[in-house]
Amino acid sequence: MLNYFWAFNWGELFKASMVLFAVIDVIGSVPLIIKIKEQSGDIHPARTSFVSLGIMIGFLILGESILKLFGVDVGSFAVAGSLILFAMSLEMILGVRLFRDSVSGKTASVVPLAFPIIAGAGTMTTLVSLRAEFQNINIVVAILINVLIVYIVLRLTKRIENLLGPGGIAIMKKVFGIILLAIAVKLFTTNIAKIILNVEAEKHVQKIENPR
Repeated sequence: MLNYFWAFNWGELFKASMVLFAVIDVIGSVPLIIKIKEQSGDIHPARTSFVSLGIMIGFLILGESILKLFGVDVGSFAVAGSLILFAMSLEMILGVRLFRDSVSGKTASVVPLAFPIIAGAGTMTTLVSLRAEFQNINIVVAILINVLIVYIVLRLTKRIENLLGPGGIAIMKKVFGIILLAIAVKLFTTNIAKIILNVEAEKHVQKIENPR
């Protein structure tokens, strides 16, 4: 148990927090949140935050076990996740729409706010991908920080929109889109290199065991 907490690292915490903040993009979702609030009548920041926290922590803990059921290792999933992050970064930078999830429903605090807007496929993919890079304690704390940010933004949605304005929100989306793009490239190159090395190592072992 002590080893778990000794693995805490400020550098990893900062990087993991920034990755999740860029992927969740709660600031960029402010106009969408306002639209949902108008359609549903009201949203519950605390309920949305707790549901999002439960989904993210649950997937962080069980995600790797679920992958093993399908015979997929974390490195391969991280490469797949990097491609999704790459696509998401293009959406943020270029203003194009690549993902076609519809936004509707009466239970707005859970669907679609908690899932899939906050704790959606991109966030889940990112969490498993981060496990290939960082210690779990740093990812868990990063999740808690981001859920707190989500709660604050949901409480102050209208004020934030008025403060930033359409131009400010657009600039933030592009800035975090570029950060996310760089992270996606790093995640891809790091894990694809590991996969190639593992494949080469397996071939070498097979040659030794079967010289013919």
